[in-house]
Amino acid sequence: MKAVILAGGFGTRISEESQFKPKPMIEIGEMPILWYIMKGYSVYGVNEFVICAGYKQHVIKEWFADYFLHTSDITFDFTKDNEVIVHDKHAEHWKVTVVDTGLNTMTGGRVKRIQKYVCEEPFYLTYGDAVANVNIVELTKFHQKHGKCVTLTTVSIAQQKGVLDIDSQNTIIAFREKDDEDGTLINGGFMVCNPGIFDYLEDDRTVLEQLPMRRLASAGELKSFYHEGFWQCMDTKREKDKLEELWASGIAPWKVWED
Repeated sequence: MKAVILAGGFGTRISEESQFKPKPMIEIGEMPILWYIMKGYSVYGVNEFVICAGYKQHVIKEWFADYFLHTSDITFDFTKDNEVIVHDKHAEHWKVTVVDTGLNTMTGGRVKRIQKYVCEEPFYLTYGDAVANVNIVELTKFHQKHGKCVTLTTVSIAQQKGVLDIDSQNTIIAFREKDDEDGTLINGGFMVCNPGIFDYLEDDRTVLEQLPMRRLASAGELKSFYHEGFWQCMDTKREKDKLEELWASGIAPWKVWED
C-alpha cells in the first residue's frame, strides 16, 4: 500500500516559517517534519509515497532531488570538470511521487487529484504536519477486519480539529466541528482508505473534513482506530518548539526507527 501525504496548504498559522517553505518542509532538528512522517511509515514496510503538494511545491521536489546532498558527505571537485563525489551514500528505500495538486485546492480535491497514482488499491492517508507513534500494522489489520471504506486514527487531545462521535462498535456516526462543550477525541489523521473514498470527492473545492466525512459517517463507512500513544501536530510556532525540544532531548516519542 502507498502512503498519501497532504502537503499543499499555506500553513498560515505558522507563517514565521511557512512564508519561505511549505509547512511539511519546516525542520525539526535538521530534517523536515515530512521526513519524520515518512520514516514512521517506512518502519512498517511502507516505502511508496505520494505527496500532495501545492504551495511552494518546488521546494519539496528540489529537496528530494537533492536528497544525497542532505544525507551524505559530498566532494565537489572543480579540478576535474566539476565532478561530484558522494561519500558513504545513504538513501531511504523509498519511491516518492510529488504531485502538484494546485495552489488553492482543498484537502479532498488534493486526494481526488492523485487518484491515478493509487489506482484501485487501498492506501494510507495522513497530514504532512503531525507526527505520532501509531502502529501502522495494527491500524491496517483493524481496517481490513471491519471492511468499511475509511478508518481514521483518533486521539485524545484538546485542539480545534474535527470532532467525532463514536459508537461501541468503533463506527464514527458523526463528524463535525468542535464546540465549547465537546470532549477531546479528535481526528489525528493516519487514515486507511479504500478506493471507494473517491466516490465521495467531487472537485478542487471539496474539503475532505467536511461533506465527505459527514457522508461517510452517515453511511456507516467511517471507523475509528483509537491511538493511546504519542501524537502532536505542528500548527503553530509553539508546537514546533515543543517538537524541537523533544527531539533535542533524545526521547522523541515518534522516533520508532533505529539509527
